Amino acid sequence: RASRREAGECRRQLQARLAEMESLRGAHQSLERQLQELEERHSAEAAGLQDTIVQLEDDLRNTKNEMARHLREYQDLLNVKMALDIEIAAYRKLLEGEETLFSTGSVSLSALNPLPNPTYSFQPKGFSSST
Repeated sequence: RASRREAGECRRQLQARLAEMESLRGAHQSLERQLQELEERHSAEAAGLQDTIVQLEDDLRNTKNEMARHLREYQDLLNVKMALDIEIAAYRKLLEGEETLFSTGSVSLSALNPLPNPTYSFQPKGFSSST
């Protein structure tokens, strides 16, 4: 009888352990699924962030190129402005010289302009700019 009782007790313990083992297997599988889902989600997020980084790097590169282009255009305009300032200064000196001649009275108006109807034409010089 004692042996039968002991065998019955062992069977109950065995069934309890088997039930506990099945429960733990289910929990293990659930945790494995959660881990897989987390890895997939983090992988997708990492890929999205990497795409964002690539896009931002492209935007930065394009912005730098655009800034360099604007800087070259600005330098070209500055060179043209400087050339125009030099030309204006030269014309100003010429005009001052003419005014000096008129104010001293040493040159008559007819001597400066031999044509009865003078025509003036403006011909701008071509400037080349270098960056």
